[in-house]
Amino acid sequence: MVATIYEGIAPTSNESVADTLFDKVWKRHLVTAETADTPAILYIDTHLIHEVTSPQAFQMLRDKGIPLRRPDRTFATCDHSTPTTKPNEQGEYQFHGEQERHQVEQLQANCKEFDVPLYALGDKKQGIVHVIGPERGITQPGQTIVCGDSHTSTHGAFGALAFGIGTSEVGYTFATQCIPQRKSKSFGIEVSGNLNPGVTAKDIILTIIRQIGIGGATGHVIEYFGSTIRALSMDERMTICNMSIEAGARAGMIAPDDTTFDYLKDREFVPRGKDWDCAVKDWRQLYTEPGAIFDRKITIDASSIEPMITYGTNPQMGIKVGEKIPVNNEQQALDYMGLSEQQAMIGQPVDVVFIGSCTNSRISDLRDAAKVLKNRKVASSVRTLIVPGSHEIKQQAEQEGIADIFVEAGAEWREPGCSMCLGMNGDIIKEKQFCVSTSNRNFEGRQGKGGRTLLASPLTAAAAAVTGRITDPREFI
Repeated sequence: MVATIYEGIAPTSNESVADTLFDKVWKRHLVTAETADTPAILYIDTHLIHEVTSPQAFQMLRDKGIPLRRPDRTFATCDHSTPTTKPNEQGEYQFHGEQERHQVEQLQANCKEFDVPLYALGDKKQGIVHVIGPERGITQPGQTIVCGDSHTSTHGAFGALAFGIGTSEVGYTFATQCIPQRKSKSFGIEVSGNLNPGVTAKDIILTIIRQIGIGGATGHVIEYFGSTIRALSMDERMTICNMSIEAGARAGMIAPDDTTFDYLKDREFVPRGKDWDCAVKDWRQLYTEPGAIFDRKITIDASSIEPMITYGTNPQMGIKVGEKIPVNNEQQALDYMGLSEQQAMIGQPVDVVFIGSCTNSRISDLRDAAKVLKNRKVASSVRTLIVPGSHEIKQQAEQEGIADIFVEAGAEWREPGCSMCLGMNGDIIKEKQFCVSTSNRNFEGRQGKGGRTLLASPLTAAAAAVTGRITDPREFI
């Protein structure tokens, strides 16, 4: 069971000024206030690590003779470099190369030496770090959570302040369980109204990024709220918070509510019995108070959102699936993508479809894809990879018959991992191939040298897999 969430750190202010959710979590973890010359020091409740950004930090501890301060608040998994093909008959995994194998083996050795809990490759609890944290109940409302990974903002869906850190900061957190940090400004994004059929959480966040831009939230922590956000499941909320970083935000947050508590109840690391009741009572205080003022705020009408697709080399370059590519002086990106201004995206041929990543690899994402693929076949010209976010999700999809739908459709049903989101494990696309991907980044070469990434929802990705081209997913609903 997880130790006390705040380790005795109490709110530091009794000011009468109304607080945002971000303010409240910040104050609960403030060890030393920032000054004009120095950042604040924040206590960190939970440190998540993986095989890519942790080796140098472990070595720093060795070099300086420093123990890992809170191994009980550090959790490790293998995900970035892990193969998503099944192990051979001897139970051995076939790595893309020796570097990837070494990264995984080094994490195992480091965790053993420093007594860090590890969900190792093949463990039934292993998976993508931002999937298994919530799945195991490690992620909880009101926490501060860090990880050497950009998309740590995912955990903000639970009302946590969660953000990515660099390798040197991973070492600092290992040594002190604290981190220096300047307080960000606050950015309120209200989404209200009813979503139309075929519109998903992925479409919401791509719409937001299109509107405010990839630098629109730089220096801010976003809080998402409104009737549309409240109606979302936890899986959907995680999708939205996951991509906050793609708008430049330090983090994204959603206030916890009954949906949050229902998701967490009885998971492995959450409190039980009376401790659970006390925790929920505390978590209910984590909301933005009436009268609290955001440094910036926008409102979006959910009924105006449609299925989205990107066309360029950053997530801001997105349009409604039925629109044409705008005239906007993005020629370098369009040249890379092999597309042109005023070109319709509907009908654009695709070569690969990838459904997975820490953005869209949860059970509800797989169910959406299965709705489209059921009793249909993947186009013969399209390679389709479907990669669950964890072994638990994989098992659930197999029990529900979802995996059978994928296999019968002609898709590749893989083992858990980050996979083609960044291609570190060898799951890549070829030069000039178009890939409709449910991941979070479409930078040049992200999925393979010269590869062309089109970000979309699982519904839109599955529709493209069936037709072999960009298709409005609402045709399948």
